[in-house]
Amino acid sequence: MTPPTIGNTTPGRDLKRRFLWLGLAMSLGLVALAIQLYRLQLIRHEEYAAKSVANFVKEVRLRADRGVIKDARGTILVDSRPSFDAFVTPAFCTDCFEQVIPRLAELLQWDADQRKKIEDLVRMGRRNAPFQPVPVRVDLTRDEYDRLNARRDILDGVEVVPVPHRNYRADMVLSHVLGYMNEITQEELERLNGDGAKYALGDYIGRRGLERYFESKLRGQDGVRKEVVNARGQTIEELNDMLGENAVIPPTAGSNLVLSIDMRLQEEAERAFPGVTGAVVAIDVNTGFIKALVSRPGFDPNLLTGRVTPSQMAMLARDPLHPMINRVAAEHYSPGSTFKVVTQLAAFKSGAFRPETVVNCSGGYRLGARVWRCHKDSGHGPLDAKGAMKASCDAWFYKVADTIGLDPIAEMGKSLGLGRPSGVGVVAEVPGIMPSISYHDKVSPGGYTKGMALNSAIGQGDVNVTPLQLALVYAALANGGKFLKPQMVQRMEDLDGNITKEFLPEIVRQVDIDPAHRKAVIDGLIAVGQEPGGTAYRAKINAGLKDVIVAAKTGTAQVARIGAVRLRTQQMSYFERHHAWFAGFAPAATPELAVVVLNEHGGQGGTDAAPTAMAVLKKYFELKAQDAISPPPRANQPYTPSLPPAPSLDTAALTRAVVPAPHVNLPGEPIQPPSESGDDSATAH
Repeated sequence: MTPPTIGNTTPGRDLKRRFLWLGLAMSLGLVALAIQLYRLQLIRHEEYAAKSVANFVKEVRLRADRGVIKDARGTILVDSRPSFDAFVTPAFCTDCFEQVIPRLAELLQWDADQRKKIEDLVRMGRRNAPFQPVPVRVDLTRDEYDRLNARRDILDGVEVVPVPHRNYRADMVLSHVLGYMNEITQEELERLNGDGAKYALGDYIGRRGLERYFESKLRGQDGVRKEVVNARGQTIEELNDMLGENAVIPPTAGSNLVLSIDMRLQEEAERAFPGVTGAVVAIDVNTGFIKALVSRPGFDPNLLTGRVTPSQMAMLARDPLHPMINRVAAEHYSPGSTFKVVTQLAAFKSGAFRPETVVNCSGGYRLGARVWRCHKDSGHGPLDAKGAMKASCDAWFYKVADTIGLDPIAEMGKSLGLGRPSGVGVVAEVPGIMPSISYHDKVSPGGYTKGMALNSAIGQGDVNVTPLQLALVYAALANGGKFLKPQMVQRMEDLDGNITKEFLPEIVRQVDIDPAHRKAVIDGLIAVGQEPGGTAYRAKINAGLKDVIVAAKTGTAQVARIGAVRLRTQQMSYFERHHAWFAGFAPAATPELAVVVLNEHGGQGGTDAAPTAMAVLKKYFELKAQDAISPPPRANQPYTPSLPPAPSLDTAALTRAVVPAPHVNLPGEPIQPPSESGDDSATAH
C-alpha cells in the first residue's frame, strides 16, 4: 500500500464532502418547496382554488327586469331600455394595469382622472372579489361598442354585457315622485348584502321617490347561467352541454307599480300652472289617493340615473331655485288666508263665536297701542262668519285670536295634521310648524306675546304648512273629519299583470268637527267661489265651471314686510314677491276632489293660483264623464310627453326689482298690506 501524501485528499474524503454539499442543496430546495407550498396551499388557497374552478366553470349573472311604473290607467311612465356596459373581471385580466386598462383608456378616450378611477376600482375588485365583474363604462355608444368588440382578442378579462337602464318617459314631470337611480356605494353594498340582499359592485339602486321606497319590490331577483370558460374568461361553447339542466337559474322580474295619478289630469295641472316654482296637489277626499301632483322646478331623472359628472351636480346645487326640493312635501310655507278655516273651526269650538257672530271691520284691529291692519284699508264694515270668509276679512280673525288666544287655534291645527309629517312615506317630508304658546316661549326672543296669536290666526307668523298638509286639511273638512293617509300607489302587479298587493284607503284618525261648525265653514267657502265678490268667483266663471259648486279659499302670503308704498308683483324682486295660494274642493255638497295650488313668489291667490285649481277641477269632471261613457284602453302603452316647456326665469334677475325694494317697517310702525283688486291678502304684521 502506498502511504498517503501530505496535501492530497483521498477518494473517500472527497466523496464525503460532495455528499455533504449535495445534502445541503437538497435540504435548501426542500425548505424552499415547503415555503412555496405553504404560500400556495394556505395563504393563497382560496384565490387559486376559485381560479381553478373558474378556469372551468364561470357563473354569469342574469339581471332581473326591474318593475315598470304606470299611471292609474296603466300608461307606462318608467321602464327599462336596452344598453351595453363594459366590465373588467380582475381575475381574468392579464397584465391589467400595464396593457389592458391603457388600451381601454385609448379606445374609450378616458382622461387621466377617469383612468385612475378605473384602476382604483379594479384594484379594489381584485382585493375583495376578483371574479366579480367591475363596471368600467356604462351605456356605451355604438362607436365605443364596435371598437371594443373589434379588439376583444387583446382585452383579456374585458366583457361587453347587455344591461337594462332605467328610462323615465315623462322627463321632468313627476320627477320628485318617481325618483331616479345611481350606483350603489361601497358602504351600502356591505350593509345591504349583510342583510341578505344580493347587490354587486356597480349595481344601480333607487334614489328618492318610488324608486327608493319600493327598491326591494321593483328590483326583482337575479338569476345565474353557468358557462365553461378558459383561463382568459372566454366561453368554450362546445363544452357548455356538460353542465346539465341546472346550468341556468332564470331571474325573477320585479313588481310593477300602478299609481293613483292619472296622467291626463297631471298634464292639465302642468299646463295650467303658471308658476316658475311651486306645487299643485289634487287628492281624492274620500280615499286619500293623490290624483295629480306638481312640484316645480323638477329635474331630469334620465340625467341623474347613472354616473353624474361633478359639473352636473354642481350646476344643480348652485341653482337658486333648488330643483331637487320636492315642494309638495319637503318644503313648508306660510299658508296665508287658506289657514282661516282652521281659525274659524277653533272659534266655533270655543263657544265664544257662532256663525252669526258679527265683527265690525274699520280697516284694522287695535290691540293695545298698535293697530293690526286688514288688507282693505277702508274696512269691510260689519261681517258675520260667512261674510268674513268670503271677503277674507283679517279683522274678524284678529278678533278670534284676541278672544280665545293661540292654543285653541293650535290644537285645531294639530288635530288636522299640521305640525307633523302626513305619513305619505314615498317622498321625504318636513313636519311644518303649528305654533302654540309653549312653542313661542321656547323659540321666540322674549317669549309669547298676544300679537303672535293674531299673526297665526291669518296664516302668517310662524305657521308653516306643506301643500300636501293643506290638501289633507281641506280633505278632512270635505269628508266630515276623516284624516286619511295620503297615498300614491294603488297596487303592485307581477309581470303578467296579476295583482300581488293592493293598497286600500287608510283612516288615520277621526277629527272632532261638529257638523254644524263644518257646515258654517263650508258655507263661507262656497261664497268665496260662487258669489260675486268672492275672491275665487272670477276664476271659477272664467274656467267654465258653471254646474259645479266649488268650496274655495284663496290666500296671498306675505314674504317680506311691505311699507307704506303698495307695490305690484312685477315691481318686486322675485324672492320678495308674495306666495299665491288656493285651497278648496268640489262638489261642495258631495265632495270628491280637493285641490291645493301654491304659486311660490307668484303674486295673488285669486289671480295667480285659483285659475290653475279651477282648470284642474274642470278637467277632473270632464274625465269622469268621459270615462263613464267609454273607458279608454290605455294599459301598457308608453307615455309620450305632449307638454310645452315649463315656465322659466332669468336667474340673473331673481334679486333685481323694477323699482327700489319695499320699505322695511320699524317696530310699531303701521304696515301697508299687499292687495290687488278682487283678491284677498294675508299679511304679517
